[in-house]
Amino acid sequence: MSHPRRAYITNEVKKAEKLVRKGYKHRLTVKGSLNFKQKVRVALKLVKAAGYYNFLRSYIKSIIEIDGFTQLRESEASIWANMYAVANPVDAASLFVQKAYHMKEYLEGKMYYGGEAERRSVEKRIEFLETLKKRTHRKNVKEECEKLLKSWNESVYL
Repeated sequence: MSHPRRAYITNEVKKAEKLVRKGYKHRLTVKGSLNFKQKVRVALKLVKAAGYYNFLRSYIKSIIEIDGFTQLRESEASIWANMYAVANPVDAASLFVQKAYHMKEYLEGKMYYGGEAERRSVEKRIEFLETLKKRTHRKNVKEECEKLLKSWNESVYL
């Protein structure tokens, strides 16, 4: 069974969710300028270092550079991101994990947007930052994790 090209109508969403439950992983692609691709690759290395790469590939098929607002395109299983969103690799990595979590809830038929869903996805982002901070040996990455964790802990989402 191959993954549907999109996950928009009910049977496509159910098929995609069933495949993920069976262990399907996308071949993650990155599309955009050379600078964008380089920044995304650095962030993806951090996702791998934290042990979240397979989770990300379960739900996200591509990360695409855009000029507008960064967003998850659920029907495409894609993250549309601007250069600002990927400027900080630690923050970008945590954003990718958060968007993968949104996609997970979308496929499972849960409310994946709005107040409570946003709180759950922020918790997943914080969990990622805590895990990365523990697993990395790079001092600058640990410091950035601490900075971002402090910021999230002071936010209105928790």
